[in-house]
This record gives sequence, structure tokens and C-alpha cells, in this order.
Amino acid sequence: MSDLIRVERNGFIANVILNRPEKMNAMSKPMWQALGDAFTALSSDTSVRCIVVRGAGEKAFCPGADIAEFETDRCSKAQAMAYGRVVHAATTAMENCPHPVIAQIHGVCVGGGLVIAALCDIRICGESSRFGVPVKNLGLVEAYPEMAPMIRLTGPDVGLEILLEGRVFGAVEAKEKRLVTRVVPDAEVAAEVLASARRIAEGAPLAARWHKKFARRLGDSRPISETEYEECFDCFDTEDFQRGYKAFLAKTKPEFIGK
Repeated sequence: MSDLIRVERNGFIANVILNRPEKMNAMSKPMWQALGDAFTALSSDTSVRCIVVRGAGEKAFCPGADIAEFETDRCSKAQAMAYGRVVHAATTAMENCPHPVIAQIHGVCVGGGLVIAALCDIRICGESSRFGVPVKNLGLVEAYPEMAPMIRLTGPDVGLEILLEGRVFGAVEAKEKRLVTRVVPDAEVAAEVLASARRIAEGAPLAARWHKKFARRLGDSRPISETEYEECFDCFDTEDFQRGYKAFLAKTKPEFIGK
């Protein structure tokens, strides 16, 4: 794994770190590639129960793209499309991850950084965090795969407001726009994220993956098929269900094993 994207384990919790603090964790092409590789690997690891995505340090989550690469890797349509395929492979890997994912947001979270955060299931930020997509100032547009995660959160009208105005705004407005799920004092972000991740990791991991899958499916307008409906009851045949309800009746804490 590239050192530009560090993966650290803390029991059932995996931390994916955007590791370029000297550039406020701005995303380069190798970072996008490594981010996709990291999520592909973690998605197939059934011992993972929660993933936390954060920037190195606590000054910034991610300010988006490394602008210097526009001269070297994104100065024509052909180059930009090749670059875009790398970015969109990474966003697809995040989108398809079955595990719950939390964004730990310190400081700036704009452009591509906001794309990464929007692909997470829970987004926790500090009171001084800043958000936006000011690509209009570069004469750029966001491609469909980059725009989709934000539009899913905000709706098309608010998403278009963000893109058309290109403003950078604060945490309170970001929460009003549904870009974040929780705002806490800056000094408490890391602790709040860890507490959330631990609560998730203590639960039945199969149930968490099913809930994530079902929530995403409900965003699709197609009717739920009979096969999909029946999957809602597969949990009753798991060992975790047996452990869960028996522990509840015995007034003890269940120990889930993911089977």
C-alpha cells in the first residue's frame, strides 16, 4: 500500500488516512489509486466492522485536487479522462464497500475531499470545519461519479447551489445541507469518531452490512423484488442472531462473530 494512503488497524476498526500533511492532504493521482486499492482490500476483509477515513493531522481533511497536477496530468480532455478513470475507480471502490464508513473531518473539506466525505455513511466534523466545491473558479465541472454522492445527500437543488456559487461555508450550514451528520467542538472530533466506530464495531457486523445495503437500495426507485424482500430475514439464520437475543434475555453483553 502506498504511504500516501495509510491503513491502520485498531481491532475491528480500520483507519484509512489521507497522508500528505505537507499539502493539507490534497489528492494526487497516486493517492486516488491507493485509496481505491485500500477500499478494495478492506471490502473483502470480513474481520473489518467499521472504517474511519481521515486526513493526516488535524489541520485539514482534504482540500481536493493537487492543482499542480493540472499542468502535468490534466491539461487536456484526453489526459483528464484518463485521470478521471483513476478517480472514479476509487469512488466506485468506496461506494461498493460493504462495511460502515465514518469520515473524521478536521478543517477544510472541499472539492475532491467533499466527494470522499460524501461517500462515507457517517460524517463527523469540528465546529471550524469548512466545506464547498469551488471548481467554477477553475473553469471545471464535476463528472457524474463525483457529483452523485453530494447530490444524494443534499438533493439536486442544494447541490446545484453549491456548485454554481462555489462558496466555502461552515459546519453549521454544512449540517443544514445534510453534508455532515454531526458537528462537535474541534477538540472532540477524534474522540467522537472513535466512540461512534466502537459502537458500530460492538454490534452484529452482518446486520450492519445488511442495513447499509438496504439503505442504499431504497435510494433506487425500482420495486423491491421478492428475493430482495426475503433477504431481510436471512439474519434469523445467523449465529449472531442466536447470540444476540439469548444475551438480551440473559441481560449480558453479546459477543458477535460475524456468522
